[in-house]
Amino acid sequence: MTARPAPRLTRLLEALLGVGTALDLRGVLQHIVDGAAELTGAGRAALVVADPGESGLAEIRTPGPDPVPGAAPLLRVPIHVRDEEFGELRLTGRPGAAPFTVEDEQLLRVLAAQAGVSIGNARLYETARQRERWIEGAAAVTTALLTEEGAGDALTTVAERARLLAGASAGVILHPTAEGGMAIVTASSPDDPDGMLGATITPGSPVLEQLLGGEPVFIEDSATDPRMTTHVRHRFGPSMMLPLQAGGRLIGTLALPRRRGGRPYTDLERLLATQFASQAALALALADARRGRERLAVYEDRDRIARDLHDLVVQRLFATGMMLESTRRRPGADDVRDILGRAVDELRSTVREVRTTIFALQQPPADPPTGLRGRVLRETASAAARLGVAPSTHFAGAVDTRVPDRVADRLLTALRDALADASARPGVSRVEVAVETPARSPEGRDGVRLRVVYDGEGGPEEGRGTTVTWWAPL
Repeated sequence: MTARPAPRLTRLLEALLGVGTALDLRGVLQHIVDGAAELTGAGRAALVVADPGESGLAEIRTPGPDPVPGAAPLLRVPIHVRDEEFGELRLTGRPGAAPFTVEDEQLLRVLAAQAGVSIGNARLYETARQRERWIEGAAAVTTALLTEEGAGDALTTVAERARLLAGASAGVILHPTAEGGMAIVTASSPDDPDGMLGATITPGSPVLEQLLGGEPVFIEDSATDPRMTTHVRHRFGPSMMLPLQAGGRLIGTLALPRRRGGRPYTDLERLLATQFASQAALALALADARRGRERLAVYEDRDRIARDLHDLVVQRLFATGMMLESTRRRPGADDVRDILGRAVDELRSTVREVRTTIFALQQPPADPPTGLRGRVLRETASAAARLGVAPSTHFAGAVDTRVPDRVADRLLTALRDALADASARPGVSRVEVAVETPARSPEGRDGVRLRVVYDGEGGPEEGRGTTVTWWAPL
């Protein structure tokens, strides 16, 4: 007849099985302390970790209230992972304050040996999972950057994804400043990212030389480290500052601070974050190059359209106008002279509008206009949505070179006021804007004239529209 295994041996096998099947580190440690308490009948079991910074765990305990302190027996057994001491099992609270036996210690050492193997496996699994998450994160960032439009959105994408991967309190992008420092230009945080924008690392800061040289900087406590000089440093504890460098060019710095008192970054996290920053920098450079190629393609298209308008449309309109002019002067054309005159005027107006369009096409679409002509066009284009109709804009004379900036600013203010009045008028279907220089005053002085004409209901000249005229000397 086969002997049944002893109850304590059965409990040991169950404890070893539980410890060996868990994959995550916290689950493995919890199985260890629960199994130790079950094996020995201890009222309390705890595993005190030797290096809390490595795993982020300081102590794992069995649930329930602490046993009454006093002369209760205590049993300690170390746990080793390979040749390194991971922590120590501490048991107390035997029923009736009975002492632990040699058999208790032997069973616990068997459990501790298996625990060391399981902890090592859990570490390997966690390392693999961490690497997988960072690789997936880098791939997602690359995909997002190569499909997004704005550079600001690209930086926000990098900061947000890095913050989530690192378990950081904030994800921050810094750019070099003209003064030789670095300033926060993008911040991702669940708390108050706006309060961080603009924070500056001043020239002469000890960390600045490393950052501008493309070297990573690791901070144990941002609030107390004398190298940190930003006004938001008191919010944070452990931090990583990683260069965003591609092709030998420093794009910026990625900072990943944790809260004050937060867990320090492990060597693995530092390595994975540094690799992520290198991949993100390359993706940023590729995205910037792609946007540059797209802008170039747009400029080339606009130049081609402008050339076609000038070489074909304007010349044909001008030729048609000349034909109508000559027809109007022929004998016997009195009956249609007025019609021909109006047709010639319309053609001249169309030529002016096409030339204005050609100039607008020659302006970089993403850049703010610099001359008065471009600023007027930008103002009328932005007012089109409010008016419900696109204003027709005409220029006469060298408005960009003859009108000084101080006069141009006043003209634009007058234009905005006139367009605002037009947008408040019901039934507006036509708005004409004309800027002319030199335009003489009644006293004979040279200046610049703005003329805005619009129709609509309730105007002072019902049926003929409203005319707003502004003039200033040069």
